[in-house]
Amino acid sequence: MFEVNILGVYLTAREAARRMATTLDGGGKSLVLISSTAARIGSPNLYVDYAGSKAAVDALGLGLSKELAADGVRVNVVRPGLIDTEIHARGGEPERAFRIGATTPMGRPGTPTKSPRR
Repeated sequence: MFEVNILGVYLTAREAARRMATTLDGGGKSLVLISSTAARIGSPNLYVDYAGSKAAVDALGLGLSKELAADGVRVNVVRPGLIDTEIHARGGEPERAFRIGATTPMGRPGTPTKSPRR
């Protein structure tokens, strides 16, 4: 979990920053990191390790956005909301997405398809 979600992102961001910086003739670009709503809700009792790893991505994005701005590199972090996928069933809570999704502004989780399961 941590090698992919933290170390992998750090190493990728480092290499991207080296290639994008205007001070290194990179022309400035945009670096987009992928986080998760789990970083905000903590995902207790099931995915706390995942939530912690994505919170690290949030912190990295915030820090890099401040460090790289002068080099013409814009850094953004995208934090997708709760999505109803098979990961919840594999974790032993197939209805988890709907339980937590009920607390969101839309009142349900998102889906990887155009229409909700329910």
